[in-house]
Amino acid sequence: MHAGRMTHSRSLRILLVDDHPAVREGLALLLAPEGMEVCAEAAGRQEALARLQKCHPDLAIVDLSLEREDGTALIADLHKREVPVLVYSMHNDAPHVEGAFAAGALGYVTKREFHEVLVQAVREVAASRRFVSPHAASALAESHTGAQRDDAVAKLSPHEREVYQLLGQGEGLLEISAALNVSAHTVESYYSRIQVKLRLNGMYELRRHAIEYVRKHA
Repeated sequence: MHAGRMTHSRSLRILLVDDHPAVREGLALLLAPEGMEVCAEAAGRQEALARLQKCHPDLAIVDLSLEREDGTALIADLHKREVPVLVYSMHNDAPHVEGAFAAGALGYVTKREFHEVLVQAVREVAASRRFVSPHAASALAESHTGAQRDDAVAKLSPHEREVYQLLGQGEGLLEISAALNVSAHTVESYYSRIQVKLRLNGMYELRRHAIEYVRKHA
């Protein structure tokens, strides 16, 4: 069942799990010319597990949203059965990507990618190699950077935190100056120091980051 048993004399056998028939049909047509055979299709977890024994796939392509189910449970089931799993999902945020890999997925491709990326991912996962598509990788990198900046915010000085908080609440230069009873020049100096500490480029990035931070921690 594992990809290591695959030989080059036959097509890659794929268990395709997605609750949209049109998506399954489209993927089967897309993969066929690449020497990839969809040996079984399923719309949900139980159906996929039932067809698994007859299909004996080299890998499974699984969506995360299956009817009323969370696809991560199926990923865990397939991982226990030593079936490599490639997630193909509309979700391109870090929590979904991280959750899929935590459940046992070997690859993750968002539905925003070009079909060549999916084909490459299938080959990599079938060969037991980890694969993260560009959009998914970007989400992971952004999440990591955001976490680092959140840690940096906690290390701002009390006055810098006040300025940052007011900026995130939508206050402008003059409003912050009046609220803290300091000059506008002093507020601007705080802006500069905060940008350096948070590794942000310019006021646009600083204001956007402050607004996002305040909303997230409201």
